[in-house]
Amino acid sequence: MTGDVRAEFVAALGADAVLADPVELRAYECDGLTGFRVVPALVLLPRTAAAVADAVRICARERIPFVARGAGTGLSGGALPVANGVVISLQRLRSIIEVDPVNRRAVVEPGVTNLDISRAAAPHGLYFAPDPSSQQVCTIGGNIAENSGGAHCLKYGFTVHHVLSADVVLPDGTTAVLGADSPHLGGYDLLGAFIGSEGTLGIATRITVKLLPKPAAVRTLVADFPSVEQAGDAVTSIIAAGIVPAAAEMMDAVAIEAVQAALDAGYSRDTAAALIVELDGPQAEVDIQFAEVRQLCQNHGTTNIRVAGDEHERALVWKGRKAAFAAVGRISPDYIVQDGVVPRTLLATALTRIGELAAAAGLRVSNVFHAGDGNLHPLVLYSEAAGELERAEELSRAIAELCVDLGGSLSGEHGIGTDKACSMPRQFSEDDLATMALLRAAYDTDGICNPGKVLPTPRLCGEKPGVHRPHPLEAAGLIERT
Repeated sequence: MTGDVRAEFVAALGADAVLADPVELRAYECDGLTGFRVVPALVLLPRTAAAVADAVRICARERIPFVARGAGTGLSGGALPVANGVVISLQRLRSIIEVDPVNRRAVVEPGVTNLDISRAAAPHGLYFAPDPSSQQVCTIGGNIAENSGGAHCLKYGFTVHHVLSADVVLPDGTTAVLGADSPHLGGYDLLGAFIGSEGTLGIATRITVKLLPKPAAVRTLVADFPSVEQAGDAVTSIIAAGIVPAAAEMMDAVAIEAVQAALDAGYSRDTAAALIVELDGPQAEVDIQFAEVRQLCQNHGTTNIRVAGDEHERALVWKGRKAAFAAVGRISPDYIVQDGVVPRTLLATALTRIGELAAAAGLRVSNVFHAGDGNLHPLVLYSEAAGELERAEELSRAIAELCVDLGGSLSGEHGIGTDKACSMPRQFSEDDLATMALLRAAYDTDGICNPGKVLPTPRLCGEKPGVHRPHPLEAAGLIERT
């Protein structure tokens, strides 16, 4: 990138909004999937939607690849930079522009976190339903990119179900409004295509989201089971009984061990699986269904049922569940978080097969997942120092493709990104992928908007660029990457 182009970015955004120092750039070399790392040429920190458009217009004119980035909590390499490109960080666009309790909506910028939306809406008895485990730090812009869900997606759906409209900057630097305040809009659902496109169709700069009233009653239990298969069968029976919990989450013994080592959330250490079921809604309905859920858990062999007695205890249950990914770091030096979906009726089969794949690879897998909708989040535990990285990557890929083979999907909410692009032909035909490429090209004719993500390319799948394998001198602390 020439000095003239850099100077143009400085002129458009301000000197403090253009990072070029190699040390500062290193902070943006990866997202939550740290196995893929690329240092960008520049990082841009615009303060306004107009500045985002200015930056994209320069990129489009000079054909400079750009990658939008929120909080960097993604787990699929979706925010992986391009070596000769720029990262456009949305962290400075953090305003809650409006909370409209009458129409139950809020207007926010992309750098606002999920939890901050709910906090702003709370005085009005409202909240924002999508709640990924990283909701304290993950941003609405990233949620739109990945179509994130969270623990309560079983009843309340994903980000796409809670966004009314988005002002976006398209890859050529022009702006558009996708969607509208009205829930019914004629024509093509361009907003639906944009949400979940993983930053490949443009950048959202202003978002109108739906707010929901807080439920009248909430009840939560944790049921222990002697096997993950029995816990999975219990979930199937709950849904088959016509009960739709707000959440139905599961953790296996390895995950419970990690959580209890990190914080005392009250989980039983001597159980093979813990099933968290939460019901919400009108008091009478919740009471009746809660009794049914307890009975169904007993029918499937639960060894203990713990009912959250108050809001503090309920919060502790969820604190443990949402800390599970980070807590695994206490029992394994390295791990890969996978994300796939299987039909709910095949949960037990999928968990058994994952165990078999792990045993064959000589590695441990911790299972933490949204049991209610079959969205698995296996954590492949390994030690890079012990030379286990390649086996871990192969096991992670095999688990994702197993989900497809069982009639499911490569991803439920973490996205395809860089991590699973090469597995896309396992789920989609050549015609399917060609159609996706046509849609992408209609938005991004020059291929500069988050290139190398979602769709497989020969370069990506042949060489796997970006996977970080430290040089022996780097591992010894004698040299450093620039």
